[in-house]
Amino acid sequence: MSVSFLVDEPTGAPLAQLLLAHGAGAPMDSPFMDLLAAALAARHVRVLRFEFPYMAERRETGRKRPPNPMPVLQSAFRDQAGRIDAPFYVGGKSMGGRVASMLAAEIGASGFVCFGYPFHPPGKPERTRIDHLQELGCRGLIVQGTRDPFGKPDEVAGYALDPALRLHWLQSGEHDFKPLKASGLTQQGLITEAAEVAAGFMRGI
Repeated sequence: MSVSFLVDEPTGAPLAQLLLAHGAGAPMDSPFMDLLAAALAARHVRVLRFEFPYMAERRETGRKRPPNPMPVLQSAFRDQAGRIDAPFYVGGKSMGGRVASMLAAEIGASGFVCFGYPFHPPGKPERTRIDHLQELGCRGLIVQGTRDPFGKPDEVAGYALDPALRLHWLQSGEHDFKPLKASGLTQQGLITEAAEVAAGFMRGI
């Protein structure tokens, strides 16, 4: 199924280009994805969003569908990457970031950026999804909330991850970067922080 890009263009010449995939439960134009893409574009990153086949079908039919099997997700990501010119980075929210991190080196990306990585299913820390993160073929960045049930600082600290993988923790953020009210922080503020860190990473700062 062919899916068009949703493109967020920066003002002026882009300093980096990011192919950005959505998470398992929300589309490419969810409020989180809209805020993130706008924050990245404001920092001179050209953002190209797309949808995996199951989500594109949901948009067409209105019926919820579970995510496609991983080989189908990977094939869709490869197809979309093949439509853009190098150099580019790949990334995504949660599941989309996981797919991006698995394919980045193979498809010739300059690196990958994950926003809320699903290190393990919530409540099941023994079921880790880190094998490919232990030996990377390119640079990587994971931006993670400290309250994320898919992977918290004390859990991630025990993983043997590739030194080329950089982690940035968003104080009080959960999986969608929403903080506790008592923290005095806001989701918008944490998304802005995530975009600032990601843009710096892609510019080589």
